[in-house]
Amino acid sequence: MTFASLNEQLDIIKRGAAELLPEEELAKKIERSIATGKPMRIKLGCDPSRPDLHIGHAVVLNKLAEFQQLGHEVVFIIGDFTAMIGDPTGKSKTRPPLTLEETRINGQTYFEQAGKILDVASATVVYNSEWLDKLSFADVIRMTANYTVSQMLERDDFHKRFNTEQPISLHEFLYPLAQAMDSVHLKNDIEIGGTDQKFNFLVARELQRAYGIEPQIILTMPILEGTDGVEKMSKSLGNYIAITDSPREMFGKTMSIPDTLIARYAQHGAFATAAEAEAISNGLTDGSLHPRNAKVDVAKRIVARYHGIAAADAAFAEFERMFVKKDVPDEIEELTIDIASPAPVVDVIALTHLAPSKSEARRLIQGGGVSIDGERVTDIHATIDLTTQRLLKVGKRKFLKVKV
Repeated sequence: MTFASLNEQLDIIKRGAAELLPEEELAKKIERSIATGKPMRIKLGCDPSRPDLHIGHAVVLNKLAEFQQLGHEVVFIIGDFTAMIGDPTGKSKTRPPLTLEETRINGQTYFEQAGKILDVASATVVYNSEWLDKLSFADVIRMTANYTVSQMLERDDFHKRFNTEQPISLHEFLYPLAQAMDSVHLKNDIEIGGTDQKFNFLVARELQRAYGIEPQIILTMPILEGTDGVEKMSKSLGNYIAITDSPREMFGKTMSIPDTLIARYAQHGAFATAAEAEAISNGLTDGSLHPRNAKVDVAKRIVARYHGIAAADAAFAEFERMFVKKDVPDEIEELTIDIASPAPVVDVIALTHLAPSKSEARRLIQGGGVSIDGERVTDIHATIDLTTQRLLKVGKRKFLKVKV
């Protein structure tokens, strides 16, 4: 097979990346690949703790697709076994484990959704339970002998929890080692993931070396902040844009992001070039670009990527019709409430005092006086997803933006 030149490949691989370690070793791997005609093996692992992939995951999936276009072999690992442990990365407390059945169900959904970005037909898709579930206790002892407790405590989240006397379960130490065993089993040349996975990737390099395997290259990609603009995009935090969201949801969620994230969403969510993202940032800074117009452009790009240009145009038109052309005040109170989502609409109306009681809320719904994001609610048993901000209208003049 004929590959692009060393410099061409390095330029594509480094584009948009956060960190590449060590670059000189990658150059040698690429040169060997060119000389032998054998593709490199690139690994991406995904922990199926929930069934939806979001556009934060797409940052690394898109880079994996670029490796495919360069002619290299990609391995998409669905971490059904490691999800039973629970990735402790960034967690301030022990994360509850999942059953193998739960991870398998979520994993199948991951496989289907990844096909929106990857060429799954040419990718190798595997479940790490295929080899991790077969390790004997003696195998685990030999594996753990290659890493010390003090090395584990160098990891930020473990270090902080140890210093603040927060519990650290022993099984959490096994997560980075189990993930590293994926690399030992696959003998991959490169592992890719978010910047928060760097520690795990370094453990994998050490374990590969201990098992007599050439260490992998580490390629980390930026982590996209969630729609709240505070935490990283996360399924568990509910601040994410799922790649399976409807065009309307995708567009509306993007329009809700803080202005400070517009350029980052353009580059890492809509995959604009670095130059385009810089132009957006400069325009917002000097006032030549209105934040709303910039958000519309980014939202349309994101929707178009997953649903097509026609769907993006339709989502924009619906957004305009709902929030601009309707009789909606420019200033609407925003409220965060303490209620489980999805929540009964009746309960939300009563809790936010848009109606004096639940019975009155039901009467208003039955009379057609309640709408959510411009859509009339007709079912008194209807529920509302409040993980993203929603616009409630009760009667003719009561408006409220609400979320949990």
